[in-house]
Amino acid sequence: MAALAGLVGVLLPAGGCTSTSPNNAAAPTALTEGPRDTGSYPNLNVPPQVAAKQFTKEETAANLAQLKAEQQAQLAKGGSVEAPTNSAALKTLAKTHGDDTLKQIEGKCDPTLDPNCN
Repeated sequence: MAALAGLVGVLLPAGGCTSTSPNNAAAPTALTEGPRDTGSYPNLNVPPQVAAKQFTKEETAANLAQLKAEQQAQLAKGGSVEAPTNSAALKTLAKTHGDDTLKQIEGKCDPTLDPNCN
């Protein structure tokens, strides 16, 4: 019986910390009111409202044609990226890239940001 009284003594203060009183203005109304019975089932056949105007099929086709034209123009200028085939050069770059970049960063300073820059 003493264990039950001790358990109740522990649970009651913890339960008081999780109050859902309607005076709590910070809590959303869904948490304070709970579910409501409207007396009817929701109608899932009604399409939801869209957030933005949808593209028509003609607008979609025009946008895709414009993107493809820009892609072709970029490829004509030599904008294709070819994968390097020299794995030794890539391994050397991987070993030295970090150190080289750090030296460039540390070697440069901006006098407008750092008054001690020479």
